[in-house]
Amino acid sequence: MVDNLNQSVIVLKGIGEETKEALEEMKIFTVQDLLEYFPYRYEDYSLRDLAEVKHEEKVTIEGKVHSEPSLIYYGKKKSRLTFRLLVDRYLIQVVFFNQPYLKNKIMMNEMVTVSGKWDQHRQTISASELKNGQSSHLTEFEPIYALKGKITMKGIRKFISIAFNQFGHLMRETLPESLMKKYKLLNRRDAVRAMHFPDNGENLKQARRRLVYEEFLTFQLKMQGLRKFEREQSQGKEQNYHLEKLKIFIEQLPFPLTNAQKRVVNEILKDLKSTFRMNRLLQGDVGSGKTVVAAIGLYASFTAGFQGALMVPTEILAEQHMESFLHLLEPFGVKCELLTSSIKGKRRKEILEGVALGEINILIGTHALIQDEVIFHHLGLVITDEQHRFGVEQRRILREKGENPDVLFMTATPIPRTLAITVFGEMDVSIIDEMPAGRKVIETYWAKHTMLDRVLTFMEKELIKGRQAYVICPLIEESEKLDVQNAIDVHSTLTHYFNQRYDVGLMHGRLSNEEKEMVMKAFSKNDVQLLVSTTVVEVGVNVPNATIMLIYDAERFGLSQLHQLRGRVGRGNEQSYCILLADPKSEVSKERMKIMTDTNDGFVLSEKDLELRGPGDFFGRKQSGIPEFKVADMVHDYRALETARNDATAMIQLNQFWTSDEYKYLREELMKSGVFEGEKLD
Repeated sequence: MVDNLNQSVIVLKGIGEETKEALEEMKIFTVQDLLEYFPYRYEDYSLRDLAEVKHEEKVTIEGKVHSEPSLIYYGKKKSRLTFRLLVDRYLIQVVFFNQPYLKNKIMMNEMVTVSGKWDQHRQTISASELKNGQSSHLTEFEPIYALKGKITMKGIRKFISIAFNQFGHLMRETLPESLMKKYKLLNRRDAVRAMHFPDNGENLKQARRRLVYEEFLTFQLKMQGLRKFEREQSQGKEQNYHLEKLKIFIEQLPFPLTNAQKRVVNEILKDLKSTFRMNRLLQGDVGSGKTVVAAIGLYASFTAGFQGALMVPTEILAEQHMESFLHLLEPFGVKCELLTSSIKGKRRKEILEGVALGEINILIGTHALIQDEVIFHHLGLVITDEQHRFGVEQRRILREKGENPDVLFMTATPIPRTLAITVFGEMDVSIIDEMPAGRKVIETYWAKHTMLDRVLTFMEKELIKGRQAYVICPLIEESEKLDVQNAIDVHSTLTHYFNQRYDVGLMHGRLSNEEKEMVMKAFSKNDVQLLVSTTVVEVGVNVPNATIMLIYDAERFGLSQLHQLRGRVGRGNEQSYCILLADPKSEVSKERMKIMTDTNDGFVLSEKDLELRGPGDFFGRKQSGIPEFKVADMVHDYRALETARNDATAMIQLNQFWTSDEYKYLREELMKSGVFEGEKLD
């Protein structure tokens, strides 16, 4: 028998072929998988003083039975068992539903322990478990595992216990002794044991602390390893841009740069001149002026004799960037061109030839830019806008166009620091944290649906002044599952309400690109005064005359998405307003509405959004760049994440890391990740 943890679970006593298959459904294939299948929560059976227990919190209490149990049957096979329990100085009511057999176990004046949900107002506990006698026989913390198929809670606990008894002694330490001492961490075997069989709360806390740090450290080593590899192996282009021309270009801009823009421009220019390849993330709130920074970077690269590429997620956004760049760059002799999937035939062929021959200096487009047919003559700088909408693989393909071009990723979705150093940890980060002077703060209000008439009256006052409005809805057509306003219904309602006084346009994802284009052009020219739309306007629509953003069923959106939508207005000189129409049911949704009305700072909002929604949903869908941790939580454990990142950054530079046995396990993990073959991280 091979004596290691990578054997199939079938080597464990009591596990046959059928159980093995059931465990495999839960992605448990080896003994190691089983030992590292950690509980997702724990039932806390430690006794607490009722004075400290919050309303509706789960609690375990111990007391003396103070009344005979009363059993009542109602409905089909339904029952309610009640009795009084004297707990210290409290006399409380205990209720068990549909467990009539417990009646014979409850005796007057006997000590019992019950667990259940505490109703503070009625001084009642809705109990789920009963144990006779003192609580010393109970395990304080009982692990709860995610289950699938035929595996039961009792079963998984038993299998883990068997695995530990049979193979626990083989668990090897993964962290260097120096870090164990520095942070006073449990050894790996004791930590894994305590996760499954905690002796008490403190023991569990220390076990979790150790494993969280280990997970973050191994992940951050991969990120820092990738960064080191890319810097050292992918020699960048030293772009000796023309400083005088660049100064003239910046002086000719229609408005002065903010201090934050100047700082970021200098960071980008320094990267362009460096022999290392730029790999930078540029974060800036809606309206902070990232497009101008991108134009300066592309112009600098152009003066150094290189081509530039800008990739954006939607055709509308590509066209808007094209318009801005023509205005900013063409007077300086820069030839810009647009490439999207809509451009076909002869025109497409001409553009591709122009790019290949170097006649086109800057190519702006959508995913079309990463297709094989696009070949650059001398690509120096690649910029991706709203980069989180492109997967890790798409970012890599664009990066591999040309020979090691400098790469700048831009986003108007402020990414919380915790996410930025996890998902984009291999990048340098620049932040534009200052708004252009004179920009008015958008006033945000939360209104209930019953106040719609007042909202529409207010909207009409703005329309009378010649302004325009966006109206955003979560769905296109009526859905039986979700009671939310849909775009088609709202369009019909508003058309009827404004009764030909104003034109109401409709835009949603099911329209063809040409149809969307027509609607947007009509809105841009003020041929349409109200635009009813789904969230397709979230990114990259610029209509300075629009001053109202009305969002139906705003509780259906995340904070970052609401903030993006709000950023569609406030682009002109007039005061703008964002109205959130919502009747939130949950506390989280109410909190979201309150936060939106309290702050316009996208970075504050992004941190709150991450806290409320969790990392998996932050980008609107599971993102290939977000790692799945077994124990660690990026939001709540962010201090450990930052510590691990700093340690990983320092460690990767140490000679001992590459040679000493102390770092052997971490080194092996790093090599397994494929970082040094330039493969995609898991």
